[in-house]
Amino acid sequence: MNMQEDAGLELLTTAEAAGYLRVKERKLYELISERKVPCTKVAGKWLFPRADLDRWLLAGMMRPAGVSPASAPPIVGGSHDPLLQWALSESRAGLAILPEGSETGYRRLLEGTVLAAAIHFHDLADPERDGNLAVVSREPGLDDAVLIGFACREQGLLVAEDNPLQLTSVVDAKTKGARMILRPEGAGAQQLLIGLLRRDSLSLADLVQSAYAPTGPDIAQAIRTNQGDCGVATRAVATAAGLGFIPLCTERFDLVMRQRDYFRGPMQTLLAFVQTPAFAARAAALRGLDVSEAGAIRWAP
Repeated sequence: MNMQEDAGLELLTTAEAAGYLRVKERKLYELISERKVPCTKVAGKWLFPRADLDRWLLAGMMRPAGVSPASAPPIVGGSHDPLLQWALSESRAGLAILPEGSETGYRRLLEGTVLAAAIHFHDLADPERDGNLAVVSREPGLDDAVLIGFACREQGLLVAEDNPLQLTSVVDAKTKGARMILRPEGAGAQQLLIGLLRRDSLSLADLVQSAYAPTGPDIAQAIRTNQGDCGVATRAVATAAGLGFIPLCTERFDLVMRQRDYFRGPMQTLLAFVQTPAFAARAAALRGLDVSEAGAIRWAP
């Protein structure tokens, strides 16, 4: 299948999408006209993000009457965050963490293989916009879900201590030829980087790319071992690693889960803990975190 790639976003043409969905193009156009399939129009042509098509297919999965989805394992998937990892341990909620990036964790939630997903999505056209609310509120498979606030986080460029290249922005990193450490496709930090580049009419191809790192702490380790000069992560990661930090934006970091799991013991234990003085003190020590709305319901259908 000849797929188009745009800075890490996998796009299908109408013919490719029809083949992928195993429907005729005529039927696909009907779905487009009825606004029932995720797509976008660019220069007069319809394009279909493959990740959105996957989520759309999972959301529409039918089950026999009386058969409910199996209970999800007690795992919080999605994006990595030092405060979340600490809270899961300290709260003794009995929840494990599986940090694979926002997109992967979100898909696992739709598949029912994690109990909750930690997400920080970014709109590629407006990278500083709250992408979490936009994504979950339009997801047809989340009509029984709830979006819970965890923290507002400072995202930026991690650099070596004292910022030896004197970087000030993503554009500056490109201009000075800084070696950029990238995150996997679907990671919220990678979405932010792509969005910021697009805002300045740039792409990933304009950067000196040095390595890939699964999480923010992996970016920190790569910088400390001179495998790269910078990468997108939170101030909390920089603080924990003793690295320099260049702020780029403030983002929402949320937990999304099924309502039935929200009311169960493990999640209620965690959400009670995030409203304690100990949690607030830890957030303050890590820096770059606003937890004033931690545990609050941000959206429910």
